Amino acid sequence: MAKSAGGSRKLMWVMILLLTLSSSAAAVALFMVFDQRDASAEETSATVERSAPIFLSIEPFTVNVADDDYGSRLLYTGITLKLGDEESGELLEEYMPQVRSRLLTLFSGQQASALTSSEDKQRLAKDIIDVLETPLETNQAPLAIEDVLFTEFIVQ
Repeated sequence: MAKSAGGSRKLMWVMILLLTLSSSAAAVALFMVFDQRDASAEETSATVERSAPIFLSIEPFTVNVADDDYGSRLLYTGITLKLGDEESGELLEEYMPQVRSRLLTLFSGQQASALTSSEDKQRLAKDIIDVLETPLETNQAPLAIEDVLFTEFIVQ
């Protein structure tokens, strides 16, 4: 019987050793999984760079719009353009007299009744982008106009 008692002690030590090794392996695996999640969260926050938007304000316009049933009408509007790059802003500022002329021509051709709803303003914003995307000079790179923001808008 003495031989079997020694064998069970060895078996018990082997089991304790295996239990310790497997627990250690599980702890290391959990640590690595949680560490990867933290690292991926840091990478995600590090790769997302917030860049400041580029806005170009254009002085407000007062324009006679096309006559309607109520006679002569006026449009007073202020515009700010949201741009995709600095070069577009520099080019628009350089050609501001031409930009304002194009916008005045566009505004003066509008009917006052076609400027009152939000859909009408969205259509007008699209028309503004279309008018300004026509090249201002030969061999001009395309302008990056992302949005037209109306800062003031009165039809009277």
